Amino acid sequence: MPELPEVETIKTAIERAIGKATILNISVYNKNLREKIPDDLAKKIVGTKICAYERRAKYILIHLDNKICLIWHLGMSGQIKISSQELERAKHDHVVIETSNGFITYHDARRFGMLTYFDEKENTTPKFLQNLGPEPFDKRIDGKYLYQKLQAKKVAIKVALLDQSVIVGIGNIYASESLYEARILPTRIANSLSLAECTCLLKKVREVLQKAIDAGGSTLKDYHKPDGSLGYFQNMHCVYNKTGQACPDCHCNIQKTGGIQKIVQSGRSTFFCPSLQK
Repeated sequence: MPELPEVETIKTAIERAIGKATILNISVYNKNLREKIPDDLAKKIVGTKICAYERRAKYILIHLDNKICLIWHLGMSGQIKISSQELERAKHDHVVIETSNGFITYHDARRFGMLTYFDEKENTTPKFLQNLGPEPFDKRIDGKYLYQKLQAKKVAIKVALLDQSVIVGIGNIYASESLYEARILPTRIANSLSLAECTCLLKKVREVLQKAIDAGGSTLKDYHKPDGSLGYFQNMHCVYNKTGQACPDCHCNIQKTGGIQKIVQSGRSTFFCPSLQK
């Protein structure tokens, strides 16, 4: 599933290529995604002008001049393609939005993604955006915030980091990488972390996410940037998907330690260095 850096990369790519264009048409070839695409979507958005783009957690928000806001979630395997001309339709191309500055095509083989809208004039938060924690780059949060949020968490810290009510956008890859950088074992119980450890962890989360954004995200399976190119942060991973290898900062004998280890937590793969992380 695309995580915060991938979604941020895609949002930025759409914003740069399409900008404040007018939506001329929308073609929906399959409404049956995770949430059914509303029947009146075309009526709501065709003829409107895009005013602004935003990422909230792993959602892309596109604000229109009639106060309608598109909500886009890429699910497990969703991809966005941007082109100056309409592309020949491929299998699993479910939506094509034509704008005055080009075409946006939504491709999703598994159909776990979502495209819908909400009316900002109603001044209510759509259900998809409710109960979300703050953004990791929000300057209003600090180590004390994370420490206080974790006091009620009697689960492993890796699992707690995936809880979007604590901090949004941290997915499986970047939780493993951030915990490695902070030298914290992913199996530690969340409320066992000290204030100093929480401060360090939040700092490392921000650093890892920013590096990943700068690198265009991580391409492991389905993720491509909207121009078709790959992200390259996977080449900078320290522990993720590196079972049995030596981590970059460790000088232990991997013949004895086994190198980077992989475990499964709440159904998700976790990677860590048992020598450095405590």
